[in-house]
Amino acid sequence: MKFGFFDDANKEYVITEPRTPYPWINYLGSQAFFSLISNTAGGYSFYKDARLRRITRYRYNNVPIDMGGRYFYINDNGTVWNPGWSPVKTELDAYTCRHGMGYTIIKGEKNGLEAEVTFFVPNNYNGEVQKVVLTNKSGAEKTFKLFSFAEWCLWDAQDDCTNFQRNFSTGRVEVDGSVIYHKTEYRDRRDHYAFYSVNDSIDGYDTDRDSFIGLYNGFNDPQAVMAGKANDSFADGWSPIASHYKEIKLGAGESKTLIFILGYVEMPVDQKFEADGKTINKVKAKAMMEQFDTPEKVDAGLAELKASWDKLLGILNVDTPDDKVDRMVNIWNQYQCMVTFNLSRSASYFESGIGRGMGFRDSNQDILGFVHQIPDRARERIIDIASTQLPDGGCYHQYQPLTKKGNSDIGGDFSDDPLWMILSVSAYIKETGDWGILDEMVPYDNDESKAQPMLDHLKVSFYHIVNNLGPHGLPLAMRADWNDCINLSCYSDTPGESFQTYTNPKFAAEGGYSKVAESVMVATLFTYTGPNYVAILKHLGKDDEAAAAQAEIDKMKKNVMASAWDGDWFLRAYDSEGKKMGSKECEEGQIFIEPQGFAIMSEIGKEQGADKKTLAAIDERLNTKFGLVLNNPAFTKYYIQYGEISTYPGGYKENAGIFTHNNAWIICAAAYAGQGDQAFKYYSEIAPAFTEETSDIHKTEPYVYGQMIGGKDAGSDIGRPGKNFGQGKNSWLTGTAAWNMVAISQYILGVQPDFDGLKIDPSIPAAWDGFNITRKFRGNTYNIAVKNPDHVCKGIKSVTVDGKKIDGIVMPVFEAGSVHEVEVVMG
Repeated sequence: MKFGFFDDANKEYVITEPRTPYPWINYLGSQAFFSLISNTAGGYSFYKDARLRRITRYRYNNVPIDMGGRYFYINDNGTVWNPGWSPVKTELDAYTCRHGMGYTIIKGEKNGLEAEVTFFVPNNYNGEVQKVVLTNKSGAEKTFKLFSFAEWCLWDAQDDCTNFQRNFSTGRVEVDGSVIYHKTEYRDRRDHYAFYSVNDSIDGYDTDRDSFIGLYNGFNDPQAVMAGKANDSFADGWSPIASHYKEIKLGAGESKTLIFILGYVEMPVDQKFEADGKTINKVKAKAMMEQFDTPEKVDAGLAELKASWDKLLGILNVDTPDDKVDRMVNIWNQYQCMVTFNLSRSASYFESGIGRGMGFRDSNQDILGFVHQIPDRARERIIDIASTQLPDGGCYHQYQPLTKKGNSDIGGDFSDDPLWMILSVSAYIKETGDWGILDEMVPYDNDESKAQPMLDHLKVSFYHIVNNLGPHGLPLAMRADWNDCINLSCYSDTPGESFQTYTNPKFAAEGGYSKVAESVMVATLFTYTGPNYVAILKHLGKDDEAAAAQAEIDKMKKNVMASAWDGDWFLRAYDSEGKKMGSKECEEGQIFIEPQGFAIMSEIGKEQGADKKTLAAIDERLNTKFGLVLNNPAFTKYYIQYGEISTYPGGYKENAGIFTHNNAWIICAAAYAGQGDQAFKYYSEIAPAFTEETSDIHKTEPYVYGQMIGGKDAGSDIGRPGKNFGQGKNSWLTGTAAWNMVAISQYILGVQPDFDGLKIDPSIPAAWDGFNITRKFRGNTYNIAVKNPDHVCKGIKSVTVDGKKIDGIVMPVFEAGSVHEVEVVMG
């Protein structure tokens, strides 16, 4: 069942039913100020850090769901409604929500009155602009009342929802004309405040939540709105809000436009107040309001935002035989990659913005998906990430975006973390040709006195693996590898104990983790990533170092085949007792997805047919109609030696859920192995545009990837199939976005940046006649026409650039500013 449709021409998803199976959201902002907004205007805003600079309040896990947001209430002579249907939930005569690139437009109509609200964060602006257009379509004069609403968060989102003995006494506001200022803690330690304004006179206001909503009322029936009159309440402690009240009269056919701004301001400490030392300095706030105080200015700002997205999305554009592929590659997958880059895993409708900052592993992988769009910001992000690394190559697993400091509360010693930085730096150099990043002096642990060239960070990352091997010559699993729920050193039997930070007394003397437990996944990631480091060293003329590194890669491949090949697929790990995990010998969890793709792309055991055997086993044992499950069979009991993974019911998350992130690795591997039909089958099973028709089952947004889809065991009872099979969770902020962008654009469509140029090597469905792709690369534009006359999945007969046949499949790099016509003939 569908709840809307794709409008590709406008790069929008149009929702036509407000009761979506789960709130379907969008993100506003791409620099410092961000907002989450649902299809019914729920959500919240923050500046840079969703925990430390939360501007508006939102309640996760609420009943009913998605309560709290930026709301406009209309009282039309006793009929109370919202343009976005919620929270009053009065049935509307018409409703649409258009989620676009960095903006959302919600339109509702009731009893001949139409209210359209456009929400966006302009470029280079620390605020959310809300343009409200009210149109009387009734044919007769209308008089009605409009109430705005936003609830202030007391800055630190975690403290805001826990420290009530203090917070119920700290909330402070200031009202100046039509502007409501939030100034909690401003007079003492903070240098920032927020405001909510409207560009017209008002007939009243409320700043105290209990006065506006009522102590025993809810968002659905706020007493001020129901009474049709504001209270002019002034918050002093308790819960401060911002609500403007306006009485409006419209003639038949008449429209009125109001512009609301939710803004954030930082002031130098010596300029915080006006001359009286008490009144907050509003000079920056007033300048922000003036920027968008007319409809013309707002429309120009929105046009500028759309143009910037058109430019970003114009760097890579495809025309294939499948419009769903075009929709994903040209619009939604690239858009999601940018959102994920901006926020890592910090703030979605599944991530509260409190517990997680920017991930080391996460942010490095995110770069793979967006580096072609904004390479300068990718470079900056890489340096930020590397600056949190430790001198021995180990890493903080996460860092806070506001401070850019490593977050020790989350822990470290995740064995895969260092390798992702080799991959992200390599992707950046391949895209830009900027070898100078390797000379950049980058600190360790944010200590400038320990700064070393970026190349040194790559070296310690590589050798952090080499220097931490177990009995089989495979990398130690440490706290966890890519799978945060495989914790082979935890042994937790205490409720609430963190599997990722707990140090088992058994391993305390060894540094907190087993020196026996080994990760095959990290071994294959090492053999996949390592050649990039070798290529960098060769480019720099460091041949001896390159040879030494290559020897370690070759040794690892031999160790994997000697100790981790199970006959038809690769093992997952060895536990702390030296027993196999992910083997035919196991009762449950016999095969895992994670190591397989990287092993195939590293060509481990290829001469023995390991790649084909592994792909066959994956298809037989892991594939379902909704994607590849992470492991099979699902765990049905708790395996203390494995850590968190078996704490989940079967079919959910790491216990046999469909983890779409690592589905992409198998898509890449199948394409690499020449199985274009198989690669595309796996791609189409999980790509959002392909799941739109089953939105009622899938639940989450049909325009972006989620982290997980319920596996075949999800919600199962004995003897019954899983009732939640195919149900999505954890949408938006996931490495799935970047890796599926890599899978479709670089492995299936085969346009892959390389150190020496742009490589073309498609692996497509045999039925395709070909496709076209436009790719801007290092200042040039390549118009690529791929033809498939023999209907093969993989193989190149010829590559012609500007009418001249070239040797090989790497297109040369030209002087910047030129356009080149490329013809690729498969066969």
